[in-house]
Amino acid sequence: MKAVLFDLDGTLIDTAADFIRIIQDMCREKGVAVVEADLIRSQVSEGARAMVKLVYPELAVEDPIFLAHRQRFLDTYGADIAVDTDLFSGMYPLIEKLESQEIPWGIVTNKPRWLSEALLDALNLTERCAVLVCPEDVSQTKPDPEPMYLAAKHIAIAPEDCIYVGDHPRDIDAGRNAQMYTILAAYGYLPFAHKDDLTAWQADCIVKTVAELDDVIQSLVSQTTSSNSLT
Repeated sequence: MKAVLFDLDGTLIDTAADFIRIIQDMCREKGVAVVEADLIRSQVSEGARAMVKLVYPELAVEDPIFLAHRQRFLDTYGADIAVDTDLFSGMYPLIEKLESQEIPWGIVTNKPRWLSEALLDALNLTERCAVLVCPEDVSQTKPDPEPMYLAAKHIAIAPEDCIYVGDHPRDIDAGRNAQMYTILAAYGYLPFAHKDDLTAWQADCIVKTVAELDDVIQSLVSQTTSSNSLT
């Protein structure tokens, strides 16, 4: 393995606290029961529409009123994008290790580019990230392999020599469809509908902590290095 690509929310960066804060504030503003944090967390990977739907279940997603609430949610999030957000514990040492080994790491996400870039800037990761692929960059998003192929092309590494780490079935499907080595980040924001049988995702590997992820990546990198030294 010669590169590591990550999903963003729930895999590389722990963004849930900021989403929870905003959605719960919207509940209080509306005067309804506050949505539980775990439920919001499970919807992070489903996007803004799914999270706002937790507050306004009675509105159709194409309703102009719903769309206005969705935009307000996005604007509020974008204005304070990293109040309680940071990399998952242990992730800084992991990417520092990759950088010391000259192994590029990057991000393939379904998060809009303007939010992804703002988040990376806020965490001082923009210059360190070798590639960032967002929905605006492709005609088909995950689980289609197009964004995976684009990321691999950008860093000039064959898809089959890349690791992809994600916390949603579409992440694993996208990685598998691109012949990448897939790792399911079980510490992430697993959707309720798919969390009971993680083996059904058909990932190459499942990790429960960032420490386990680090161990798996280092093992795969070491195998590649050993193989290269023999040729």
